[in-house]
Amino acid sequence: MYRSKTIGLTFSLLGAFASAGCTTLPRSGPDDQRIRDEATIYFAADKKKPLTDYVLVDLTETVLGYFPMHAQSLSKGFGPSRRGAPELPLGKGDTIQITLFESSAGGLFIPAEAGSRPGNFITLPPQTIDTTGRISVPYAGTITVSGRTPGQVQAEIEDRLSNRAIEPQAIINLIEKRSSQVSVLGDVNAAARVSLSDAGERVLDVISRAGGISAPAEETSVTLQRGGTSATVPFNQLVTAPGDNIFVYPNDTIYVNRERRTYLAFGASGLNGSIDFEDANLSWAEGVGKAGGLLDSRADPGQVFLYRMVDAETLTRMGFPVAGKTGVTFPVIFRANLRDPSMLFLAQQFPMKDKDIIYVSNSDSVEVVKFLDIINSATSGVSGPLVDAASVRTSTRLITR
Repeated sequence: MYRSKTIGLTFSLLGAFASAGCTTLPRSGPDDQRIRDEATIYFAADKKKPLTDYVLVDLTETVLGYFPMHAQSLSKGFGPSRRGAPELPLGKGDTIQITLFESSAGGLFIPAEAGSRPGNFITLPPQTIDTTGRISVPYAGTITVSGRTPGQVQAEIEDRLSNRAIEPQAIINLIEKRSSQVSVLGDVNAAARVSLSDAGERVLDVISRAGGISAPAEETSVTLQRGGTSATVPFNQLVTAPGDNIFVYPNDTIYVNRERRTYLAFGASGLNGSIDFEDANLSWAEGVGKAGGLLDSRADPGQVFLYRMVDAETLTRMGFPVAGKTGVTFPVIFRANLRDPSMLFLAQQFPMKDKDIIYVSNSDSVEVVKFLDIINSATSGVSGPLVDAASVRTSTRLITR
């Protein structure tokens, strides 16, 4: 009699359990059904609804195209690496020295009684190009040199002296070049203003001249700023992708930054908590692997989620109604169905980002077993358990496979 009443109570609890949707049972994160139900928009669903909460996007080849492994590239933003070194004209602040030659003695600069001389030339004292971009040459007057090449300036000096000196020739020697410099800042061993040479320097060249990076390469990023354009790439990308090791230009700024990149793992994975990237390019599949993979006794491989804030520009290209909200980010949950064997290939190509969150949902059968364990503990006074939870666990595991 007592056992019959207990069984009836059990079925009543089962009904309540079903209607509650397992929400009262302990678990390590949100229920996958609730994630689906509360999503504002699915990727393949109606995109005309207002984006107010978060978007649930299934990982597909189409989605993968919006999130390449190398999100930024110096060669795309500032020109390919095969583009030659920049021309470096003279500029304000440069120090130059001018040597003037005449074809014979007795001219403007070389007296007839010169005696023993190393040659028919004189060297003028070094002078710095002033703030107006000019220098002064005796008998030639003030000459504008800023923005011009040494050859152009030499030709003008010779022309101005041609009616006074004997077949004059001029040579300009660059003593110090301050107008063509690059600033290298941040996590380098010796931050400095690096002067460029006519041979041209690339990004890694100027970082090397600043003493090299002071942090592990895997945790280092490099930002190049030129005018109003800026791009950031991992340091290792400059090494492994030579196309991004482009020539730098005068007044560029290179900022080297050490950034400990981490992501969080929750749910039915082998490890929970904060995990370091350690690799320059970490994929979603590798992130799941570093988190210990999926727990065979708990995880639902069809419900593996990745949480990320995505910029409005990317969502607009994907077709979501966020146009006109440049600079704003929106919460997006990506879902990978790892029951599909081909999904692992896509997950291997989907890049992880700093502060991403991986969440692996429990299998529905696990929630049933949890509830049955509670029922059995509540009815422990009855001879023997009402339901063998271990048997149910084995059966439901076979069903869901």
